[in-house]
Amino acid sequence: MPNKKREHPAEKTSLHPRNKHRERYNFRQLVDSCSELGQFVKLNDYNDQSIDFFNPLAVKTLNKALLKYFYGIDYWDIPANYLCPPIPGRADYIHYMADLLGSVNSKHLGEIPTGSKIKCLDIGVGANCVYPIIGSVEYGWSFVGSEIDSVAIENANQIVDKNSILKGKIELRMQKNSTYIFNGIIGKNEQFDLTICNPPFHASLADAQGVAVRKLQNLKGDKIENTVLNFGGQSNELWCEGGEEKFVKQMILESKQFAASCLWFSTLISKQSSLKNSYKTLETVGAYEVKTISMSQGNKISRIVAWTFLTGEQQQKWTNSRWGREVETSF
Repeated sequence: MPNKKREHPAEKTSLHPRNKHRERYNFRQLVDSCSELGQFVKLNDYNDQSIDFFNPLAVKTLNKALLKYFYGIDYWDIPANYLCPPIPGRADYIHYMADLLGSVNSKHLGEIPTGSKIKCLDIGVGANCVYPIIGSVEYGWSFVGSEIDSVAIENANQIVDKNSILKGKIELRMQKNSTYIFNGIIGKNEQFDLTICNPPFHASLADAQGVAVRKLQNLKGDKIENTVLNFGGQSNELWCEGGEEKFVKQMILESKQFAASCLWFSTLISKQSSLKNSYKTLETVGAYEVKTISMSQGNKISRIVAWTFLTGEQQQKWTNSRWGREVETSF
């Protein structure tokens, strides 16, 4: 017999105010939008409609439904064992970056610039292509997504090709040298208004699996012998030598070479312990301005660190020259 129905808050107030996922999932609407999801929707122990979030196929199908219902994406799929990201958290990053761009909009201070003239670079776009999907649908921005994995690039290209709403807005580029981040991706005289990144957090596969096991044991209350990551993830998506701290350090150091090529660089930082060294590296390279934006999804706390090498006057010149009248503003 199910437990007494739980009371839930009307909104997930920790999410960004413009995030479309602040309300609880309406599974009836989502199934109407994506019938595949129906087979996974059951009443849980509290008599609420839900899915088994420990089932990777159920989680992937939920993402399909969310992208279809909220963003008009008719086709979305990822290869087996590739990262299946949480859509609400990805949307939060995009919305906070939109606020950042709005805060330096010299012609319309506080208004978010929209349209294809706003050019963004997603470092490690993945097979899922979720950041460019949300950014292009919500704000009309154009995206370049970089990736070191050819399978991920091919899959992301399929997503773009099979959705007319995305065509002409997203370009995928292969990073042929995995020791580089911006080198080999940003072209000569090419300019980006924003770069984003969700870096590999862990220093090894064992670390990634250990964290996953602990999370599952905490949620289920049982000892877990073998684990299947419900969100998937290849090695380059989840871990790299030196983990998040080393990856972000390399990104910051390399960003100095492209100081005039980008208005704002940014990255997610999951671990509080990574922040101190990131700030130290930003000071070393002479970043003019650094911003830290906290985000919260459920029990998970993370933050965005954004930096620019451009002075206030240079930022004003940038927005005046690139964000002309042809670029719409909203919100």
